Amino acid sequence: MTDRSNPQKNVQRTVRQSMLIVLGMCCFVVAMVPLYDLLCEITGLNGKTGGPYTFDPATTEPDKSRLVRVNFITNANGGMVWDFWPEKGGVRVHPGELKEVNFYVKNTTDRVMMGQAIPSLVPITATQYFHKTECFCFNQQILQPGEEMAMPMRFIVDRDLPKNVQSINLSYALFDITEAMGDVAVVGG
Repeated sequence: MTDRSNPQKNVQRTVRQSMLIVLGMCCFVVAMVPLYDLLCEITGLNGKTGGPYTFDPATTEPDKSRLVRVNFITNANGGMVWDFWPEKGGVRVHPGELKEVNFYVKNTTDRVMMGQAIPSLVPITATQYFHKTECFCFNQQILQPGEEMAMPMRFIVDRDLPKNVQSINLSYALFDITEAMGDVAVVGG
């Protein structure tokens, strides 16, 4: 039963409860990314690729006896209005060979924007054998209105990739993070 004798107290209680709910939702959203990353690391789900990888061509000999097809798939998340595409739909590589491909973005708006690409790789069994030495996905991209940019990605498919894996799909989802980064996007670029 509500206390109708003190409406100001009821309003204050409702405001406090609403603020706690909003705070809880914010904490939940912030915690989702590390929890999701942990879940993917433990279970191997999502095919997330690793971070930067150091490659020494002097000690790595490519396996010339076989070729692996690496396909590139790009998409801009629902809120991202940039154009985003790979230089090629895919390439064939010898395991152990360093390969470079370019991806392109174009800011189709009249405002400065910041984007972040998130990779995903399938089959999941290939994730531990796919190494990027350089990737635009390691950093946020800031583009001025109408600006277009070429973004390199260098990778190596490990020589130890299981022989039954003959094709790998690397996809990138591009997200608009302008609002999340605040004034950084406006100052940069």
